[in-house]
Amino acid sequence: MPRNIWSGAISFGLVTVPITVASATEDHSIRFHQYHLEDMGRVRVRKYCEIEDREVDQSEIGKGYQLTKEQVIPISEEELRDLPLPTAKAIEIVAFVPLDSVDPLKIGEGYYLQPSGQVAAKPYKLLRMALDRSSKVAVAKYAWSGRERLGLLRVREDVIVLHAMRWADEIRSPEELLPPPVELSDEEIEGALALMDSMTREDLDDPEFRDTYTEALEQIIDAKREDREPPKLEEPESKPGQIVDLMAALNESVKKARASRGEDADVHEMPKKKSAAKKTAKKQPAKKTAAKKTAAKKTTGRRSRSA
Repeated sequence: MPRNIWSGAISFGLVTVPITVASATEDHSIRFHQYHLEDMGRVRVRKYCEIEDREVDQSEIGKGYQLTKEQVIPISEEELRDLPLPTAKAIEIVAFVPLDSVDPLKIGEGYYLQPSGQVAAKPYKLLRMALDRSSKVAVAKYAWSGRERLGLLRVREDVIVLHAMRWADEIRSPEELLPPPVELSDEEIEGALALMDSMTREDLDDPEFRDTYTEALEQIIDAKREDREPPKLEEPESKPGQIVDLMAALNESVKKARASRGEDADVHEMPKKKSAAKKTAKKQPAKKTAAKKTAAKKTTGRRSRSA
């Protein structure tokens, strides 16, 4: 059972829905500590006061804003909790929009919103069903951890989910990362679409979608614990400096994708562009015909004059 990390209410016009918030995700990553390699003693980060030159306890530590080099404004947890904001105690819905109008880059961590008590059951269900039937998501504002945030509310398996969102000015422009201009043929684009089609899935419920990095770390830890040699990664053969034929790479990728899914791996290669030589060959007969017609006209003209 996930622990509650916040409690408040959803503000939907004049409707208020008391809720509690729990994280919708879990982190299963393997964690490492820092150790002194000589004797494997644990290396810890200790908190020191610069003025008193001594280690301080967590109970002695608070937040502060550095106004100048000499002046710091202390801010208590109570002051942060009691900020004069309507969003400090509520997730305030400000608009409803289609989901595809929201840039996925703005969407962050997800949280489950649970109705708090029997009094919240009816308005919670009302908002959930309204979101579900409208096929829209709600955009809301709320204040957590010392700052006001933007959020997105949607329905997942009869539960309302809140996604943290980034403000527009927090999204960097990608202009400086754009590649130089290149030309692509229709055949290359069709090849990429064929590869996408061969890799299309209905969902992500497949053993392929698992954390192989964590699995590999677990294998290393198990091997070291049992004094075995850790498994080695087989390096794929690489040919440095090799120029890649894009169409050949696409066709080969489609074959491998279909074979991995147990489908027919035979791929009809994309039609290649007709060469300039073939185009010239087609135009040559037309030139010869035109030459014959010109010769015929000249001959006819000569005969008419001699008559």
